[in-house]
Amino acid sequence: MVEKQHSLMELGVQPHSSTQMEGSSSEPNLHQLPLLCLEQEDMSDFITVQVQNEEGMFKEVMVEIECSKLKKPFLGGYRHRLTGVEYHHASVQTLPKRRPDRGVPVCIQSTQTVDLRSTLQQCPVDASTQMTGIGCYVSCLRDKLIIPGKYTTAAEYHGRRLEAVICLQSHVRRWLAQEKVEQMRKERLRRLAWFQLQEKNHKEEQLRRRLNPQSRQDYDLLYSALEKWRAEAEQQIKSTLRGAERKVALCSLLETETQLIAAIGRHHIGTAASNHDRMIKDFLSQCSAPHQWRSAGGHLLQMDTPHDIRARELSELYQELSLFNADRQHRRDLLQKIRNTVEEHKCPLVREIIDLIDREMDLMRRNVKERNLEGLRKRICTLFLQYIKTPAFNPKVAKLLKVHKKPSELRQDMVFCLSCRRYLCSADFGSGGGGRRTGRCQNCTSLQNAAGSRHEDSAYRNILRKLRADEARLKAEGSLPFLLQVEDIRYLTEKVWGSRSALSGSEDVFSLVFARWQRQKDWSPWNCILLSKDESSLHWQIEDIHQVQSIRPAPALRLSLHGV
Repeated sequence: MVEKQHSLMELGVQPHSSTQMEGSSSEPNLHQLPLLCLEQEDMSDFITVQVQNEEGMFKEVMVEIECSKLKKPFLGGYRHRLTGVEYHHASVQTLPKRRPDRGVPVCIQSTQTVDLRSTLQQCPVDASTQMTGIGCYVSCLRDKLIIPGKYTTAAEYHGRRLEAVICLQSHVRRWLAQEKVEQMRKERLRRLAWFQLQEKNHKEEQLRRRLNPQSRQDYDLLYSALEKWRAEAEQQIKSTLRGAERKVALCSLLETETQLIAAIGRHHIGTAASNHDRMIKDFLSQCSAPHQWRSAGGHLLQMDTPHDIRARELSELYQELSLFNADRQHRRDLLQKIRNTVEEHKCPLVREIIDLIDREMDLMRRNVKERNLEGLRKRICTLFLQYIKTPAFNPKVAKLLKVHKKPSELRQDMVFCLSCRRYLCSADFGSGGGGRRTGRCQNCTSLQNAAGSRHEDSAYRNILRKLRADEARLKAEGSLPFLLQVEDIRYLTEKVWGSRSALSGSEDVFSLVFARWQRQKDWSPWNCILLSKDESSLHWQIEDIHQVQSIRPAPALRLSLHGV
């Protein structure tokens, strides 16, 4: 308790020193001092104290209050030699960071308390037995006579265990064998179903190609079927008829063949026209398509440029122009719109289109029949399509048209066809694996095949496709299979291998494939063998062909192999 009249110096406080004081209530029961947390204290760090000096005068002195929330340990320090200031080492730079409250209790008393349980256990030493003796009688009415059984040795015990283990393993192996057999059966059924599906698809494709041919290969298939039918019918006529009857039957066969060839030709012309129309539609749709790209979020974005809008307008005009069954007033408005569109440019093509448009409008005013205007309208469509394909009038088509070569380069790339007597580009001629170029163009070769031998190359095309797929799967360094043409595969199959398997002699060309003779070397005509599909899968499992002694070629191929 410090009285009011006492000073700090009387209590022993020296100048420039620190002291510790504790404040409490004189009557704690009546007036209690509230205890505040250190974080809630708002006491000022500086206070003004009146101090009396030796002369009896009072002087106000600023006193700094150090409110240390954490007492740091003294770790030593050093003193400046010139100024004498002491520097102490700090234990930490800042106060330790408090972990945020998770909202759930992480320290529970029950998890940190060991549960103790007491159990009683009787020692076997305390057990006892009772028997008849002097002064004690034990009844034997409930006693049982126990006869010892057969003694089992350790060897017999382990033998029984071994027999049980063998029995258990046999049952497990039987179950595993049944599961494997069931899996193999399912795989076999799945494979057979796949083969049936492939056979069904192949028949449907062949039927589709015969009933509705679209490509050049489809028409080769028709001509090949026609040649087989003609040969069988001719053989039957020659073997059954004689004299004048044979001549009449052969003439009738020739007339029927001529009618079939004419029907195939008419269908070919219609297919070519429909394919041409489809190519034009695809070209116009590509030309008028907007720019598309994927955004960072995966959405498809589209943008129309002025060139896209121009190409779309021209495409719509061409589609309306190709409809010949429109009424006359709509046709006149369309022709006038096309005339206004092409008049923006001055060139011979535009002048010719304008002249034809004026001619059609004049003929429609004269009430000329529609069928008489069909040729003129087709000519206008052709010229307007040429107008659309000109990059100067439609800049969008510059990316879709082929780049024209310079006259000097084009002159070196021209080849003379010996059949149609025309100079064509080298791309119109077929070439073999050796780089040789045939003397006939592809159109003349197809026409010669339809008129003469009538071969069908779908089987050899499948062999070449399968060979290229196998070599691409093996990532072979050689590129010879990708340079060969269908004619080269035909020559290897027919002339070298006799159109039959080298092992079984199978003559089904559709089931034959080419495989490597030595797996380590790249495929080549001198490192190949013609096998069936099943034989090829087994041949690929042979690591070293020279260590196999049981391979024997088919009897029909032995002479040719010895000759080679």
